[in-house]
Amino acid sequence: MQIAVSGGKGGTGKSTIAINLAIALREHFDLVLADLDVEAPNDHLLLGVELQNEEPVELFMPRFDYSKCTHCRKCAEVCEEHAIITMRDGTPFLMSNLCSGCAACEIVCPVPGAILPGKKLMGHTYLTETPYGFPLATGRLLEGEERAMPIVSRAKKRAQSLNKELLLVDTAAGTSNTVSKALEDSKLIIAVTESTPLGLHDSELILRLAQLMDIPAMIIVNRSDLGDVGKVREIAERYSAEIIAEIPYSENVIRSYVEGRPIVLSNYPEAQIFRKIAERIIGFIGGGK
Repeated sequence: MQIAVSGGKGGTGKSTIAINLAIALREHFDLVLADLDVEAPNDHLLLGVELQNEEPVELFMPRFDYSKCTHCRKCAEVCEEHAIITMRDGTPFLMSNLCSGCAACEIVCPVPGAILPGKKLMGHTYLTETPYGFPLATGRLLEGEERAMPIVSRAKKRAQSLNKELLLVDTAAGTSNTVSKALEDSKLIIAVTESTPLGLHDSELILRLAQLMDIPAMIIVNRSDLGDVGKVREIAERYSAEIIAEIPYSENVIRSYVEGRPIVLSNYPEAQIFRKIAERIIGFIGGGK
């Protein structure tokens, strides 16, 4: 069973909700939390752990042996990313920042050995044991790299390989293809939003994506007292999504950060909100262990 915590807008508290839900659900499920916001993974910071068990994610990158190249231009013609250009005489040149690593150029090259399989480091995945009874799978894209999809895919596969009862996915913000990949296979999307104009706009985008992917969605309105929750309700009704929690702005959440203790483990009143959210998810799943 896979459940995803997502949201169109960044900064809504998505990661805070993901880590607290993981802690609240650990008593009911053998689970793994996957941080697939690979451009800015911060679940490990909120959980107070150092990333462990680093594995590289490398992308195929063609290398040309010009002594064998016949200047036929086939590699450039097949490259959908236009990452290979040719000089006037047909000599190929690779613009590595555009290469997607599909290896089509190597496949169509008529001369064996004219294109050699090189590699480019794109980022890393990690598998970290947490003190809360569940592992954390993390993907991290190297600074300056633009292609996040290989990192998202590899980190997700690493989490899936553990064969846990529950995979809780924390996605990036937005509705890009990497978010869609993270959401893929989910049985439920927890859409985290806020009742600000930008939050309303982006929450509708994630609900539309959930509808397109045929995944049921539930909504959590964070900092609910800073805007018009009624407008969130209107959007929720339009997409047949239920609002399962409204979390007001709280300095106790900030205190929990300072204390280095997830708020669901505290005695603050807000902890009960997260426990009730976990109960709703358990009810949706149908029990657990």
